[in-house]
Amino acid sequence: MKLRFTIVCASIFLLPAFAWSQGCVAVRNMAPGAVGFSNPPKTWQIGMNYRYFHSYKHFVGSEEQKQREEEGTNVINNDNSIILAGNYTLSNRWSFAAAIPLLYIDRSSLYEHYGNSSGQRFHTQSMGLGDMRLLGYYTLVNKPTLRLITGMGIKLPTGNYAYKDDFHKLDANGNDYTVRNYVDQSLQPGDGGTGAIIEYNLFKIFSEKWALYSNGSYLFNPRNTNGIKRSANAGTIPLSNEFSVADQFFARLGGQYMLGHFAFAMGGRIEGIPSKDLIGSSDGFRRPGYIVSVEPSIYYSHGNHLIGLNTPIALLRNRTQSQIDKARSAETGVNVHGDAAFADYLVSVGYSYTFAKKASNPFGKQEVELH
Repeated sequence: MKLRFTIVCASIFLLPAFAWSQGCVAVRNMAPGAVGFSNPPKTWQIGMNYRYFHSYKHFVGSEEQKQREEEGTNVINNDNSIILAGNYTLSNRWSFAAAIPLLYIDRSSLYEHYGNSSGQRFHTQSMGLGDMRLLGYYTLVNKPTLRLITGMGIKLPTGNYAYKDDFHKLDANGNDYTVRNYVDQSLQPGDGGTGAIIEYNLFKIFSEKWALYSNGSYLFNPRNTNGIKRSANAGTIPLSNEFSVADQFFARLGGQYMLGHFAFAMGGRIEGIPSKDLIGSSDGFRRPGYIVSVEPSIYYSHGNHLIGLNTPIALLRNRTQSQIDKARSAETGVNVHGDAAFADYLVSVGYSYTFAKKASNPFGKQEVELH
């Protein structure tokens, strides 16, 4: 049986589900995306995605702490990451994908070195391999105007979760010296946990030009803490100075307009870290929160090549209370609510190449044979 199916949101390959972190809320790249659904069976597809963001605005809840910038005590993260991804289409129902993130993150702050009152800003960095993702996809619904694809996979703890750099300190005589210590959680290439991923991808066709897309992922991270201790004092709350291995979530919904070899998309997305995991304990230090963004995109296809540009722009940033915040609030009777720095926007540029004898326009109609 054959049917004509308009390929929608080919950008999923170019735009893996989670941004690699958008500030101190360490939302890492979660999944390679459901690539290759328009490809014929036994076809390989490879790609690369580059991302950059600059986080500098602090929030407690959804309230921006503007005084941090005015005082110059805000924390600034500059994130550069590359995600290498590949997909193999086994059949018209099954596809398998993998993603390998590489990153370089620079962080400048006052409080981690001489202290906020010093006015002296220093930098720490991290770089290297992140946590790899392996997923399998199954096309659950495959109709001329509707396609629903489900995915399941694992996150492997391949990234260094104990990365160290030099921090500047002052001795009793006011002389500078450096201490080798763990960098902030938002800079750590990995989280130290093996996780399970579930994912969905939904495409609804309205016409040859217009379509709706939606996709989302959830990462279950059952490990509690990874044993890496922060410099903060735990106080009376157990494990509060160890890095938490947190769940992550992502979802987006939008529309796409196709015009020849171009596709234009506009939608909304939400991504973040919950304060409590769905499976396992949620002790340890984390900065939970979420980001709601508007997401304009443009893609160009020619032959076997696909290029895309995606720029999510933050509309709402919310640093929610962590479990430690809640426990300290109950212990002291005073509301405790930590802060986190967020970016205004994310820039994502992707490229993919399909190894097929006859490449077709991913935004046009194709004959798809179902089995």
